[in-house]
Amino acid sequence: MLKSSLAPGNGGASALVPARRGARHGAPPPAPAPNRAAAAIALVKSSSLPALVQKELEQSILSGELPAGSKLNEAAIADRLGVSRGPVREAFRALEESGLVRLEKNRGVFVRVIPIEEADEIYELRAILDEFVGRRLAQAITPEQVRELRARVEQMEKAAAKGDVDTYLATNVEFHDRLVELAGNTKLLVTYRRLVNELHLFRRASLAQGGVLPVSTREHRNIVDKIAARQPGAAGRALHDHVVASRERMHRSKAPAASAPPTKTIAINKNPSRKTR
Repeated sequence: MLKSSLAPGNGGASALVPARRGARHGAPPPAPAPNRAAAAIALVKSSSLPALVQKELEQSILSGELPAGSKLNEAAIADRLGVSRGPVREAFRALEESGLVRLEKNRGVFVRVIPIEEADEIYELRAILDEFVGRRLAQAITPEQVRELRARVEQMEKAAAKGDVDTYLATNVEFHDRLVELAGNTKLLVTYRRLVNELHLFRRASLAQGGVLPVSTREHRNIVDKIAARQPGAAGRALHDHVVASRERMHRSKAPAASAPPTKTIAINKNPSRKTR
């Protein structure tokens, strides 16, 4: 089993921190809840060691524990997770294929930094893919699947009401991933997941803006309504417009000063009686 979760350490190298804050150094970790223990056992049974290491690193990157630009130290990660360096090396290669890290010769492995211009291109492509997903689902959705999607939106609404950006983001990602899964196109799902991974840096910052969560929730509710109504055109447009709106929110989060009016320098005449020539 992996020993702990990851977080950036000193000097840019990755390190590991206990899952719970405030615990005394050296104190034994609390026993996991039964459902978590069962999930962990099931994960071990169904996954290889490199896959487990990959999942641990992926979660740390997507949650922001390992921010963009962080250097991942192979030896440190292997030591902290209690595994050999081989599985860590394999996990790095898988993460590179998924678009989350980059491998630089003679330098090491780094969490990817996505330029905003590249993010724009990803959003444009994602808008096209999401529109296709919406149209396809509206033609084949079942009542049971609609109930599942509505339940996911309700989870987002609860997180939005609490202002819980992290839970909202995780539920949001799962919602969209499930839409693509239900579309039933394996190649599309692989492509979509890579695109979503590459946007992880921007999505949290976009959602953390004041007033965004309720707006985003309404957009998701509208998407499900259009799919449930079996309106392919409307469902496709709802998803397309949602992605476009997400892109606009990304730009606002990255360039807050750009929307502010330019500051003007005003000359003040300290002697009102004296006219300026």
